[in-house]
Amino acid sequence: MFWQMINHPDAEVVAICDKADPPIRRCLEAAEKLGKKVEVFRDFDEFVKYDMDAVVLANYATEHATYGVRCLEAGKHIMSEVLPGETPAQIVKLIETVERTGLVYSYAENYCYLKPTFEMWRRYRAGDIGEVQYAEGEYIHDSSAMRAELTQGGDRNHWRNLVSPTFYCTHSCGPIITITGLRPVKVVGFETNVNCEEKQRKIGVCTSSAVEIITLENGAIVKSVHGKLKMEPPSANYQVYGTKGMMQSKRYGTDEFNIYREGPKLCQGEWESYDPDIEMGKGIGAHTDEHSGSDFYPSHCFIQKILGRPDGDWAIDVYTASAMGMVGIMAWHSVLAGNKSMDIPDFRILSERDKFRHDNACTTPSVAGDNLLPMTSHYIPSVDDSVYSAMNDRFQGKKTFLDNLV
Repeated sequence: MFWQMINHPDAEVVAICDKADPPIRRCLEAAEKLGKKVEVFRDFDEFVKYDMDAVVLANYATEHATYGVRCLEAGKHIMSEVLPGETPAQIVKLIETVERTGLVYSYAENYCYLKPTFEMWRRYRAGDIGEVQYAEGEYIHDSSAMRAELTQGGDRNHWRNLVSPTFYCTHSCGPIITITGLRPVKVVGFETNVNCEEKQRKIGVCTSSAVEIITLENGAIVKSVHGKLKMEPPSANYQVYGTKGMMQSKRYGTDEFNIYREGPKLCQGEWESYDPDIEMGKGIGAHTDEHSGSDFYPSHCFIQKILGRPDGDWAIDVYTASAMGMVGIMAWHSVLAGNKSMDIPDFRILSERDKFRHDNACTTPSVAGDNLLPMTSHYIPSVDDSVYSAMNDRFQGKKTFLDNLV
């Protein structure tokens, strides 16, 4: 998000904070090319005191809510990367801090702003396919070849090595929730069997994937599937079936959008297929190609929300973000209960918050305490320290046996 912010005419990047050298170095190099000065912090407590209006949270996915609360308490608007929080208690505290401070919270779920999904969002709002009855969201991204980089050198306790398979769910279910504008009310979670092929064991990633079957508040059903299944290129694919027709995206990096609308006669209708163009923010030179160009829009909408401009209406608020995140949290409880249907709380309602106000059950020992949940419902063999050592060597640019795999 640094590139979008430093190049946006309505924003100025004044400071960054990170514990790792590579991202700091990249940010400073980009700022220098633009002739801009950016302060660097290693200590978050010092960073959040700095004179600035807003903070973009791109820290560990399990720590967004806790750091978000600290930013809000310091008087900063926040845009949070995926996920909104790790536990129900964290999310409740985040919501109530947003409400108490009156500051802007915006959720940077960029898959809601892919050209096809944003077009679905726009056209569903216009009533083009009627009321949703069934939808599917799919996010398949193996990412095994990037494991050393993604876990910052193969850290055994990195959040990616600790979370449940259902946790990282909002790339698949998030666009369906924003497209329809409907709240998820129930979920049944499923965990696939585990991939422990030899190549996977060598990088310490013997993982499963997840499926959530979600009921929306109008009774519609959503299938959300995500994880490290084997398919290249990665897939982000969505379909929405309504009472008057359906819309869908296409796999493999294309922006093509398709919509079918039934005409006056039953079972007779017309298809439209085209590459949609998002008018919002056109002409602003902060666009990049990452994630099919979708990274620009969360940043832009966040800025416009702070400024009170119309494009801010497309920002994803804290209630919608929490609903997306709670899908994965409650789906994991479903898996551990033998695929039992679980209610998803509505955190707009105080009594619903009270039920979860102290619920920190999760898969991270330091957060869960006595309420630690298992990371899988299956058996996964332990990983030898030599694997993580080799991952760290690769991260540092040294030759290892992993060079034959990636």
